[in-house]
Amino acid sequence: VSVAYGNTKVLKRVSLKILNGEKVALIGPSGAGKSTLLRRLYEMHHKKSAFIHQDFALVPQLSAFHNVYTGRLDRYSLWHNLLNLVRPQRNEIEQIRPVFKALGIEDRMFSRVSALSGGQQQRVAVARAIYRGSEIILGDEPVSSVDPHHASAVIDLLLKAAPTVILSLHSVHLALEFFDRIVGLQNGKIFFDLQRSEIDNKLLSRLYRPC
Repeated sequence: VSVAYGNTKVLKRVSLKILNGEKVALIGPSGAGKSTLLRRLYEMHHKKSAFIHQDFALVPQLSAFHNVYTGRLDRYSLWHNLLNLVRPQRNEIEQIRPVFKALGIEDRMFSRVSALSGGQQQRVAVARAIYRGSEIILGDEPVSSVDPHHASAVIDLLLKAAPTVILSLHSVHLALEFFDRIVGLQNGKIFFDLQRSEIDNKLLSRLYRPC
């Protein structure tokens, strides 16, 4: 896969094979191409994927519940969706509440998103992806605004929420803690694609060294 914006190549002939059931972390310096790669993967597999945007992509005027409910809008009739917009139905509440509880934001379920902190908003975006129930979860820095205490719990939930999970992470520590396969990107190319046990500090220093 190659991707360019104007004359700038963001991804340069990237070839990546990910099997069903794999959990993969993408790491690398800012501008390495992680976000672009995730978006390209989503374009290729959008029918069976849930995507967690780096900017959350929430509707601030709606409640946290309604934002999460949008994860399944395409599965219900227009009438059913309008009904839940006006008055959330018990069945949907019972399905969504456990996700909020697991993410530590159950008490903000019916709060307007604009009233939530950045970390809480990010967890709402994560909840939406989990609620969608897709085969693949793609996350672009899904815990960048979450405090360290909750970040580990969020990643743990994501890894259990779908057979295949691919996350870009700013934290190398979290990548090494939760993922067996780690892909390092640098300057639009795959710098390494290795098992956790094969990665050492010297290799990581080379990955993050200014080009």
